[in-house]
Amino acid sequence: MKLLVTGGAGFIGSNFIRYILACHRGDSIVNLDKLTYSGNLQTLRDMENDRRYAFVRGDIGDRSKVRKILAAGFDAIVHFAAETHVDRSILNGSAFIQTNVLGTQCLMDAAREAGIKRFVLVSTDEVYGSAPAGKKFTEESPLAPNSPYAASKAGGDLWARAHFRTFRFPVIITRCTNNYGPYQYPEKFIPLMLTRAAKGQSIPVYGDGMQVRDWIWVKDHCAGLDAALRKGREGETYNFGAGNEWPNLEIARHLLRLLGKPESLLEFVQDRPGHDRRYALDSEKAHRELGWTPETGLEEGLKQTVDWYAQNADWVRHVESRGYRAYYRKQYDRRDLTLAKALAHGGRK
Repeated sequence: MKLLVTGGAGFIGSNFIRYILACHRGDSIVNLDKLTYSGNLQTLRDMENDRRYAFVRGDIGDRSKVRKILAAGFDAIVHFAAETHVDRSILNGSAFIQTNVLGTQCLMDAAREAGIKRFVLVSTDEVYGSAPAGKKFTEESPLAPNSPYAASKAGGDLWARAHFRTFRFPVIITRCTNNYGPYQYPEKFIPLMLTRAAKGQSIPVYGDGMQVRDWIWVKDHCAGLDAALRKGREGETYNFGAGNEWPNLEIARHLLRLLGKPESLLEFVQDRPGHDRRYALDSEKAHRELGWTPETGLEEGLKQTVDWYAQNADWVRHVESRGYRAYYRKQYDRRDLTLAKALAHGGRK
């Protein structure tokens, strides 16, 4: 397959690119990313010499550029590009509407015009809102987002649903629980714990810390996305959950034990406005239709994550300094891999 991956310089997108190129030798990928603060091409630096991979800097909301890229011909699009951090959406939701709703609309309209045969929209469990105790959300559960971020993602999901119903556009929506693993931006919960604890700094815990999340190893999520891409039914939604429901406080304590750090580093802070108490997904449909099952247990995944961040301290420092942003912006603004060259480079099978 020849794939266009949007937002591939981010955490899950970059892991997905690595997964696809490792598992499907005949596939090729063009990575379209705007390179906002969390988009880091250092994460994919070792991919730059792979003839099956190419990067193009651009905004999914730039209709002209998206059309030019799609004119090269792709078998499918896997759409990760999104603003994702809840705290940032509370401070200013404008970018979330711009990218997650309007950007998704632009990309999907252009994909329909180009005759794309498969479009996977990567969404989130947060569109369902907070799960009552003892209940898991299915794909048929109503959307009830409680944060600006979740509302913007729900808007993109509904646009996708309407595109399928109105135009029979071949879209598949996936919704996943909380991911963790290599290359995750340090503002997120687990890498924030690890990077701050490694420096002996305090670790902020919202409210009482008893917000429950279902944690999934990022590579298990990538396997689910690959299965949805190749086996999913058009117009359908698939939930990906790992069944690892832990309160945030217990995750923080467990990570401190793995690092050999004291619990005195924990600092309870005022809770986030509209903070969902629990997320939980029923993944039976993905098991049944896609043959997907998560393989990495939480204990193993957390140990691997702790080891990865310890062994990649230079990557963490580089991200925290944000020096990569100026370097790559300047580099691609100057030569901007001409579309013809980039697409030819990434399109060879």
